[in-house]
Amino acid sequence: MHEQFLQLAVGLANNSVNTGEGGPYGAVITKDGEIIAACTNKVTRRLDPTAHAEVMAIREACRKLNDFQLQACTLYTSCEPCPMCLGAIYWARLERVYFACSRQDAAAAGFDDSFIYDEIPLAPAERSIPMLRLNLDDACKPFELWHDKADKIPY
Repeated sequence: MHEQFLQLAVGLANNSVNTGEGGPYGAVITKDGEIIAACTNKVTRRLDPTAHAEVMAIREACRKLNDFQLQACTLYTSCEPCPMCLGAIYWARLERVYFACSRQDAAAAGFDDSFIYDEIPLAPAERSIPMLRLNLDDACKPFELWHDKADKIPY
């Protein structure tokens, strides 16, 4: 069954390229053996750099399940998730991920995200896009309010 769902993700990626829908990526999310979401990359179509197939599938699955966590769900994706998608996968708390191509395969096709992996361990100010912290007196106030909020929904 895993191979079938993964083949569907690859098929979505092929179709995305053939129809001009987006990049060569497809993703499927299942729960209890049922397809909850099946999406392709929509970065260029939507002019949205976050519209990767995995993120699109996570968004759709969350809407369909009316939940921001996908703990009992499995993601099948045509390629090893990039750092952004990896973060989304962990935040969504997916149970398992199956992928077809490696990030090295993607790099050979012109989708090289190794520079992002290289940036992650650097101190924020040392990254190629400098990230500079400004100290504000009340900067942590939102976290204090959150900490004290009795009716918060933790995530």
